[in-house]
Amino acid sequence: MVTKYDIFELVYKNRAPMKPADVVREFDKSEDDYHAVHKQLRGLVAMGLFRKTKYGFEVDMTRKAEILYGVIQHCLKNNVSYNYLLDKNFAAFLSKALQKEEITSKDVDVHPRTFKKYIEILNRFGLVLMISKKPLRAKIFYNILLNNLLVYFDYKHEVITESSHIYDKEIERELNIFKRLRKKNETLYRKIIREFEISFIYHSLSLEGNPITLLETFKILQDKVIPSNLKSLDVDEVKNYQDAILQMLKDSSQKKVLNITAILNYHRLAMRHIPSIAGKIRTGEVYIKGNPNFKMTNAKNIKKELDVLFEDYVKFVKKEKLSLKKILNFAVYFHNEFQHIHPFLDGNSRTTRLIMFHLLQSRNIPIFDIPFGLLDEYLSYTKGSKKREDQNLSLTLQKIILWNLKKINERLG
Repeated sequence: MVTKYDIFELVYKNRAPMKPADVVREFDKSEDDYHAVHKQLRGLVAMGLFRKTKYGFEVDMTRKAEILYGVIQHCLKNNVSYNYLLDKNFAAFLSKALQKEEITSKDVDVHPRTFKKYIEILNRFGLVLMISKKPLRAKIFYNILLNNLLVYFDYKHEVITESSHIYDKEIERELNIFKRLRKKNETLYRKIIREFEISFIYHSLSLEGNPITLLETFKILQDKVIPSNLKSLDVDEVKNYQDAILQMLKDSSQKKVLNITAILNYHRLAMRHIPSIAGKIRTGEVYIKGNPNFKMTNAKNIKKELDVLFEDYVKFVKKEKLSLKKILNFAVYFHNEFQHIHPFLDGNSRTTRLIMFHLLQSRNIPIFDIPFGLLDEYLSYTKGSKKREDQNLSLTLQKIILWNLKKINERLG
């Protein structure tokens, strides 16, 4: 069934008036659907989103219409069903829920069945961490999509953007479940990794500005089909990053120790579409676009600082028995130190994520993706931050790891 938001997206994208018959034809519907479509068009006029002219229905280019179109496009790129989210009651629930670090049905004024439905919607699209099922307790991830959704529905909202909750006990419990379940079905585990891998490629490269959507990424890497509308350089970037990830997964599964040579190889694989810089330490200065406060090592000091970092890494590797807290603290330090050294002209952040994943997986902590809902938060504590945010990144990393474990265990169980 075609919804009013489907019609809105079509007409907005068309950039010209459309008559009901045009809309019916574009959606490949029958003449029987004409009156339903016409009713939806009139409804969009009543909502102040469309206006009717002698040429047909067109978008009334207001700020509200722009916000709505932005929400829809954000959803489409990330394979999120906007028809689930674009509901005033759902937005009202979010406006209350985001004021708390974690929620149960008792914390928001909705029926328990409705609460469960809303959490399941958010969980489907990587927008929530389901901490427990009985009782149902969850942490909703605040990001720009949910922010704009609330703005569209005119909800003035206060949210908790920084979390103080430590999830070490929950992670350790899920790790024990994971170890038991993996032994029972290694084949299924490998299949799950494959799906996570493709999703991570999309999420990681979307942070770097690659315009390819999540569905297109699956088509390229899983179905081996390249949509005709894509630029070859963007496609090559996706394929090359997959090669780098596959090498990292192989190395971490074999417990290979990281070194400068291995990291240069990851970068070379990931950046083959720019051969002049692939696998090469920079000799000039660089900066983060949009964040001039992000401090990076002077080119002449890169080798010295990398040597110091890897001396710390070797000491870490030699310590066989470390608490979860110490492993996560070192992973965060390693991530931020490498990113601030910024040894390459481009491709530093995607390489940083690879080596952090390698470090954690080598310690038998399965982490294969950053959920959609945490991408904004992760970015704000890494290259989007004006200063080192090791403590906040550690809290974010805990949510990322717990989310991965929950998803994997759910599939394995």
